[in-house]
Amino acid sequence: MRMIRTPGVYAPQGDTALLLETLGRERLARGDRTLDLCTGTGLLAIAAARRGARATAADIAPAAVTAARRNARLRRCRVRVLRGDLAAPVAGERFDLVTANPPYVPAPSPDAPASGPARAWDAGHDGRLVLDRICRAAPALLAPDGVLLLVQSSLSGVSATLDALDAAGLRPRVVACRDQPFGPVMTARAGWFEARGIVPPGTRTEQLVVIRAVRTAGPRMARPAPGRRAVPAADDGPAR
Repeated sequence: MRMIRTPGVYAPQGDTALLLETLGRERLARGDRTLDLCTGTGLLAIAAARRGARATAADIAPAAVTAARRNARLRRCRVRVLRGDLAAPVAGERFDLVTANPPYVPAPSPDAPASGPARAWDAGHDGRLVLDRICRAAPALLAPDGVLLLVQSSLSGVSATLDALDAAGLRPRVVACRDQPFGPVMTARAGWFEARGIVPPGTRTEQLVVIRAVRTAGPRMARPAPGRRAVPAADDGPAR
């Protein structure tokens, strides 16, 4: 699905494609409430709306909000697009499904960029500035038995995300993964990644991972053992 993208808006890439494929495997009943955080072009919210969901999309960047609204109109999809910082625009609301493709690339600066294209990928020294916030916010966003689908890179701590979601009271597991070469941003930082011990010397690939976390209304089950989390997926896409 081609998206209109204004300057400064993150273009759908391999991580978006993997999350979209995972979304396609979720059960969505007509009228289910969905939320797409860090929506960018609005692709995931539009995909949910086309399946009959009452879709909401949110992004902090004005250009992304404009792009998502335009894309929804062009595809004749009803999507409520809000501007704000993560879940702030939907405070007090609950959703059956939440998707998120947040910034997750480790960066030399400890702080998130205030503006510019790097705002779509830079996330502090460990890549977790936004991931950790989503993990904390997720329980309040999900209806009973609601599902969070979150995509990230192996460079930004998959186990840390699983542990954070588990500590927040959700049931998380890896449901999809894909290896792909570094894109331009990560290639330019490869030496910095090596110096910080984020990747072994010579590494120029990452693994994209989709984590599915459920806010169960019943008793919680133990998280699967590390060796049983990943589910391989096919067809690599472009990278950040």
